Amino acid sequence: MKKKILIILGHPDPDSLCGMLAACYREGAVESEAEIRQINIGDLDFDPVLHKGYKEVQALEPDLRAAQEAIRWADHLVFLYPMWWGSMPAVMKGFIDRVFIPGFGFKFSTGEAYLPEQLLTGKSARLIITLDGPPLAIRLLFGNPAIQSMKGMTLEFCGIHPVRVMQCGSVKRATKARKILWKMQVREMGRAQN
Repeated sequence: MKKKILIILGHPDPDSLCGMLAACYREGAVESEAEIRQINIGDLDFDPVLHKGYKEVQALEPDLRAAQEAIRWADHLVFLYPMWWGSMPAVMKGFIDRVFIPGFGFKFSTGEAYLPEQLLTGKSARLIITLDGPPLAIRLLFGNPAIQSMKGMTLEFCGIHPVRVMQCGSVKRATKARKILWKMQVREMGRAQN
């Protein structure tokens, strides 16, 4: 059975390094005969602000309903985004806030349970994160906030497991050879469908 892969580009500019890496992942996945869909968050038409939090239901725009359907469809999610100010770009954060809502990603049960029911089990994910600093320094100094918020507090919280991570940094100091290596590694991940 062909694996269903959803590539989600979180960089608002598709002509970025993240966009190039998304194309490399896609090429590898095509070679492995996976079924592929892609969402470029920067191209979607939606309000990224969850105006009332979870106390009122905010109607989803058609692009967000389509994104939820694509996530339901997928066996494997691949998120590509840069780390900006220790997190993801604002448009991607708005996408996460609006899409991974109660009733879609999780739901709270009645009773004494502290943790919600996970609604996206049976899926895996890959995070490919670009950053300007060296990954080891970011981890030692700051604890990898861009990974923890997405991996643990979003995807695993909703039942997606395993979530694998690749960091590409330091982008500003990367040589042409280093960027070629990242592209080759990402293409191989696409071939391996992980």
